[in-house]
Amino acid sequence: MNQKIILVLDCGATNVRTIAVNTSGKIIARDSLPNNTQPDPENKNMLVWDVREIWDKFRKTTGKVLQQLNKKNIAAVTVTTFGVDGAPFSKDGDMLYPVISWQCLRTEPVMKKIGKYISLDKLFSINGVQPFHFNTINKLIWLKENHPDILEKSDSFLFLPSIFAYFLTGQMITDITMAGTSMLTDLRSRNFSEEIFERIGVSMDIFPDLVEPGEHIGRVTDVASRFIGIPAGIPVIATGHDTQFAIFGSGAKENIPVLSSGTWEILMVRASKAKPDSDLLRANVTTELDTLPGFYDIGIQWIASGMLEWVKKIFFADIESSSNVYDKMIMEAALVQPGSDGVRIDMDMFTLTGEQNLEIIRSANGNISKGQVYRAALEALSFKTRKSLGILEKTGDFSASYLICVGGGSKNKLWNQIRADVLQIPVKVVDQKETTVLGAALFAMSGIGLYESPDEARNIIDYQGEFFEPGKDVDFYAKLALELVKFKKSKSQNVKKVEE
Repeated sequence: MNQKIILVLDCGATNVRTIAVNTSGKIIARDSLPNNTQPDPENKNMLVWDVREIWDKFRKTTGKVLQQLNKKNIAAVTVTTFGVDGAPFSKDGDMLYPVISWQCLRTEPVMKKIGKYISLDKLFSINGVQPFHFNTINKLIWLKENHPDILEKSDSFLFLPSIFAYFLTGQMITDITMAGTSMLTDLRSRNFSEEIFERIGVSMDIFPDLVEPGEHIGRVTDVASRFIGIPAGIPVIATGHDTQFAIFGSGAKENIPVLSSGTWEILMVRASKAKPDSDLLRANVTTELDTLPGFYDIGIQWIASGMLEWVKKIFFADIESSSNVYDKMIMEAALVQPGSDGVRIDMDMFTLTGEQNLEIIRSANGNISKGQVYRAALEALSFKTRKSLGILEKTGDFSASYLICVGGGSKNKLWNQIRADVLQIPVKVVDQKETTVLGAALFAMSGIGLYESPDEARNIIDYQGEFFEPGKDVDFYAKLALELVKFKKSKSQNVKKVEE
């Protein structure tokens, strides 16, 4: 018997993909094309997403996937993307300004001067989102300050998943998980904040009606069908922000932390309590709306594989182009004793150029091997996870029994073992590599009635995986953690003395 199929259109910053998932949660077909920003037509130093280019890439990837399927088995389509980005549309459905990319720096001055509209503490206390310059609120203010005529003409502002859902169905909606990244919502009401919109002087009506994940948006129109190839009449189901669906798709239930390890590491936990106060603002904690009402996704993020790429570039330049460079890096680091023979990389000082840490490494006593440096980087990132997990446990009032690890960084077994030893809890690497796509597909299955709820759909998934238990180096890393805390305090006190 042929199983029903969910098509997931997934737009990431790196790739545009179409992936087919069956009702057992198995990926049965996929195709992808590279994604990229474009210079803003009005200013070449600014970056935008070319929505039509991405839509055409969806056409191409979907065409390749459809060649591998029986179209009669397609039950639903859904769209997921990265957060915050979107664009204003006219009443006639025309996009009035390109989608400003989260990579564009034009909104940095807006975030720095947000206090002229609303205090940062007040803003954070309402929505719980860290004040990143790329947040949607800053893009609306930028448009208001630089193109007020466009805002006046705007009938709707659509987040990126809603734009592609609109292309599929002709219907305009706002997905709640994308709204939750915007810095425009109220955590308590799970809705947009009237106070925030009043303060920034933008009408809240610019956003179409909010919908929950799993709700019907509409059906694939004849026009969309002719373009993208998906049969007309197929239901289109709301999902949205990739991070939220990755957490759900990982199998994480309440109070089970998930570490998504890639260029950035995002540590998040689904919690039933949230308290966005000034302490969390200073601790860089973000609280977003979960895929399901009654839950919040509390998280912290930091640069991760970006650091490891820097180590590769600087210390493994001789084999950087080798096809198995990462295996060789791990092999050399595995030969180094815990503690990296005293080599340290300071996460607080790390930048993508690594200049400050490079000076620290060079000034260390003795001859420093590249294996020591790479292990030091893995240890620094693991201690960052430990510190961040402690903050989340305090924030969500829970104690983690284990950590789920997903993403590219989960493939590094040495790193996983270091994580387990530093955290003193097991680290589980799940078999499912496409947790965002799986999470979105599960909500689509529920939305068309194949299952009573997303949780029931998730119960069909066999979440097998590899557990990394805390091992023989736990005590060593516990002592090292105390030493690092003392060192940080000492350094902080010395800085204060110098300032005085």
